[in-house]
Amino acid sequence: MSDESTAMKELREVFEELDTLLKNPDVGGVLTARGVNVSLAIVAAEALLAYVEGDRERAAEDFDTVAEEISTRLAASKLGKDGPS
Repeated sequence: MSDESTAMKELREVFEELDTLLKNPDVGGVLTARGVNVSLAIVAAEALLAYVEGDRERAAEDFDTVAEEISTRLAASKLGKDGPS
């Protein structure tokens, strides 16, 4: 096995562990309490994996989705806090 294959295998294993952690209910509860959407965190992790694997098109689409959703949710939360009740 080449060094590149070993390195990519190790990276994939890290991303699998991250996916498992993000889907853990205890971790999800902590993240949710911090205002983090677990589904978006998973998509962001998948985007980064796609990027390091060389799938730039999928990475770009997923990163765009994550950025748009975070921006939209942030704006909505600001309106909810600063806007009329």
